[in-house]
Amino acid sequence: MNKKIRWITETAILLALLVSLQYITKPMGQLVTGSCVNAILAIAALVGGLSSGLTIALVSPVLAFLLGIAPQILTVPAIMAGNSVYVVLLHLLADQNGKNLGKQIAAWLLASVAKFAALYFIVVKLICGVLSESLLASGTLRAPMLKALPATFSWPQLITALIGGAIALAIVPALRKALRK
Repeated sequence: MNKKIRWITETAILLALLVSLQYITKPMGQLVTGSCVNAILAIAALVGGLSSGLTIALVSPVLAFLLGIAPQILTVPAIMAGNSVYVVLLHLLADQNGKNLGKQIAAWLLASVAKFAALYFIVVKLICGVLSESLLASGTLRAPMLKALPATFSWPQLITALIGGAIALAIVPALRKALRK
């Protein structure tokens, strides 16, 4: 199969799966939905490659907002950044052949912590901290959301990245074998 067609097909399937999981798990809460999203991001990075992972990392927050999962449009660029950090680190640091489990685990842990740190800094420290007064004054951010965002973009981000990455690490060997990668 042509490489470009294969890339489009794999990326489209993963994106469709991600949107389906976001929609289906939305009533189950952030821990379930976020873990599913992170699993798909990790699978895309480890199986589909960096471009597939980044495509999904950038498109999924927009879709989450449209589905009413992302709490506010203001958070979409932050989620894009956090997802991109996760995907890039997983792709660059993990053993692409999947033979070095220690390297896979280290990449998963580092990518999870880095995603959490990026989202915490951008949303909690920057948006809800430094920029909060001007965002409130302009009406871009309302007080209830200002109080809710830190809870959403703190420790749950680390937990969901860890769970999603663990799921992906368990699934990726079988996917690579099935796809002959």
